[in-house]
Amino acid sequence: QVQLVESGGGLVQAGGSLRLSCAVSGGTFSTFRMAWFRQGTGNVREFVAAVSPSGLVISYEDSVKGRFTISRDNAKNAVSLQMNSLTAEDTAVYYCAALSNRYVSPRDSANYNYWGYGTQVTVSS
Repeated sequence: QVQLVESGGGLVQAGGSLRLSCAVSGGTFSTFRMAWFRQGTGNVREFVAAVSPSGLVISYEDSVKGRFTISRDNAKNAVSLQMNSLTAEDTAVYYCAALSNRYVSPRDSANYNYWGYGTQVTVSS
């Protein structure tokens, strides 16, 4: 059974930074496309960033480009999200997700096979 466990969320002031981590166990991590999604008060799970199995192909949602950086370490079965210049609009529960199918869009939450339980990020203005 594949398990994803997020950590690193918390409360930060606007303009600050946080680093989220996701530890993956129970599967072949190096074959998964990995992503971060977030869900704010609107109850919609929004795509944030994704990284290919090799780490070479990365995509971001437009509002986080230049502020967030996704990375993965296949030796440690982990993926991270470095978040800088945070604003109140970044407040949400952040979820780590794993996708085994290379032929579907990594931006669609419905395509993901495995999810973590989420970690709360709150940015105070």
